[in-house]
Amino acid sequence: MDDERYMRRALELARRAAEEEETPIGAVIIYQDQIIGEGYNKRNQKGNPLCHAEIEAINQAAAYLGDWRLEACSMYITLEPCPMCAGAIVQARIPRVVLGAMNPKAGCAGSIMNLLEDTKFNHQVQVVRGLLEEESRRLMQQFFAELRKRKE
Repeated sequence: MDDERYMRRALELARRAAEEEETPIGAVIIYQDQIIGEGYNKRNQKGNPLCHAEIEAINQAAAYLGDWRLEACSMYITLEPCPMCAGAIVQARIPRVVLGAMNPKAGCAGSIMNLLEDTKFNHQVQVVRGLLEEESRRLMQQFFAELRKRKE
């Protein structure tokens, strides 16, 4: 598997989100070395708190496979998932997640808590952290710096 290639695609999606004035997070789901789901944040444009990048990608992948179980998939996310998205990843039975930057304010793959690897659940996720971390972090920092400037 070419982890960097898939994370770069997730970063492209995150940049698209930023262009649409959404929080720049992108997610990609791979099955048999093929992208079957991808998404970026669309909360503002859809007016829906559930429209996170991960949820968009999971919905596409499940539709593609015709099954809620994504047991043979890998997921690439530019930012550590929030509790809702981490829960959805566990519920979808995704076995492997590759993360860009960590999220110290809301991350649930090791920052605040670790829902993905919690052995109390019947499914745990193998987590790879820090792939293209600096690029992912910089994208978030630039987005929020520009947002603060616009508000002034």
